[in-house]
Amino acid sequence: MDNLVIMALIATLGTWLLTALGAATVVFFKSPNRNVMNLMLGFASGVMIAASFWSLLQPAIERAEETSKLPPYLVVTAGFLSGALFMWVSDKVVSLSRRKADSTLGKPNERINRIILLILSITLHNIPEGLAVGVAFGSLQNSDYNIESLMGAVTIAIGIGLQNFPEGAAVSLPLRREGCSRKKCFLLGQASGMVEPIAGVLGAILVVYMEALLPYALAFAAGAMILVAVHELIPECQQNQRTQPYTATMGIILGFAVMMLLDVMLG
Repeated sequence: MDNLVIMALIATLGTWLLTALGAATVVFFKSPNRNVMNLMLGFASGVMIAASFWSLLQPAIERAEETSKLPPYLVVTAGFLSGALFMWVSDKVVSLSRRKADSTLGKPNERINRIILLILSITLHNIPEGLAVGVAFGSLQNSDYNIESLMGAVTIAIGIGLQNFPEGAAVSLPLRREGCSRKKCFLLGQASGMVEPIAGVLGAILVVYMEALLPYALAFAAGAMILVAVHELIPECQQNQRTQPYTATMGIILGFAVMMLLDVMLG
């Protein structure tokens, strides 16, 4: 069982590394190209939406049918809504902190306030992503380590790692635009992914020792990821839709297709 937790830790360290690689793009770009950023954020959205179904909700339904005394649709729906509610409450906490900072720091510190909010937002995004990877590896205890279930967990880690790259850039590049040094931009950008190994280990431990939580935990992670994708990433990548109407949309389609391909082909 401990091996599964270690595997989850290694996998989430890998997704953290890809966040750091995304943050490192600040070394090459002084400011982000809007079209490239929209494409990358759209790709991240597509990956998260596809992963929410193929890698989380579908396995949650299957597990609930096998282990739960309650109807599977109730378990999965409750988990999904709880995950979305968790992210909604988290967003409200960030918004409240921002308003307090505005009243305390005043107008001259508006730039600092924007930076803090940006880092907190991306960090919150990474909590359910790390949880999803941890849950995927923790669930291997019930599959006798067969290659299909192992590759399914690896696929989730790969998909989340892929979408972490643009998220790392989404932190570091705007910070650079605000006037921060490249070193500081990189350090803050990669730091936003540090919660993933913690959440990954926690998710694996909960599933390993509390099997009944697996369907609920999978659906919880899916709900959180869908809310983040729909409420945060998709609106952000559609900001210059008038000049480039299909750039972000094609990014979403491509991200969904890549994640679906990886999951179906490898899982």
